[in-house]
Amino acid sequence: MPFIFSQAGIASLMAQAHQTIPSPLRAATVETLIGLLAATGMRVGEAIRLNNSDVDWTEGLVVVRASKFGKSREVPLRASTVEALATYARRRDRSDLAHKASSFFVSIVGTRLIYADVRVTFRKLVDTAGIGPGSSVCPRIHDLRHSFAVHTLVDWYRNGHDVQIPAAAGHLPGPS
Repeated sequence: MPFIFSQAGIASLMAQAHQTIPSPLRAATVETLIGLLAATGMRVGEAIRLNNSDVDWTEGLVVVRASKFGKSREVPLRASTVEALATYARRRDRSDLAHKASSFFVSIVGTRLIYADVRVTFRKLVDTAGIGPGSSVCPRIHDLRHSFAVHTLVDWYRNGHDVQIPAAAGHLPGPS
């Protein structure tokens, strides 16, 4: 059973990164990663595998390459998400470490993020932010994907869209 993060809970996690992570670059990396996962529903592995060349600034999308079952796809981004990624990229590029890797998200030593480290950091942020202590399920980073899906469907219902019509038929809007 997934834990569904509220929008306030997601904002709290992102803010908590800056309050508890001593490295400004790492705090910005974690904050931006959480924001991207929440805004797109991407899998965490897809996000940490992104390269700089996978972000299409002109079209406002990211390209996820060889993901689950070897499939690739384009993920459209809201303007606010593009701006958040651009702000992070500028901060990352000002660091001396950014030029060591082609990865979009970088560790404090300039290498690609490691999933196990991201998971541990996320768990600490959830605990410190006090998210989910009374819940019957433990919040996990993958639950940001489930939360995105739930929030998107709720938005469609609120906006009067018929969610029974398959999205593949082109009848449903993208995330609002």
